[in-house]
Amino acid sequence: MIRLTRRYEFPAAHVLCRPSFSDAQNVRVYGKCANPNGHGHDYGVEVTVEGPFDPLDGRIVDPDLLDCLFEEVVGSRLAHRMLNEDAWFRDLVPTAENIARVIHRELEGPVEGRTTARVTAVRVVETRKNSFVHGEI
Repeated sequence: MIRLTRRYEFPAAHVLCRPSFSDAQNVRVYGKCANPNGHGHDYGVEVTVEGPFDPLDGRIVDPDLLDCLFEEVVGSRLAHRMLNEDAWFRDLVPTAENIARVIHRELEGPVEGRTTARVTAVRVVETRKNSFVHGEI
């Protein structure tokens, strides 16, 4: 098996808060990220897929197809949006950890349905100090 990792970016905003917490609890847990006005990031996303090597074209997946799938499933939905307002985060605080989990979950079906590869990991880079990986490394 061979792995391919593609990098993507999308800008989005979020507020880290749990509706069941008081404002004081949210500030205690999430600090300045609990600001009700929200704040934005230029998220970096790395999607890693794994699959069998195709001896005819020498690849495991067409990178352009993976790019299209990412844009269809993730980019067009989350870019330039307030993540808290998206149904994917209705019951989840849109932390970078949860963003990685959701992207992984949402890409699995389309990737497996249109390629011979499977999504093995999604890494979300939130800041130059913070990145989070969901899946196999």
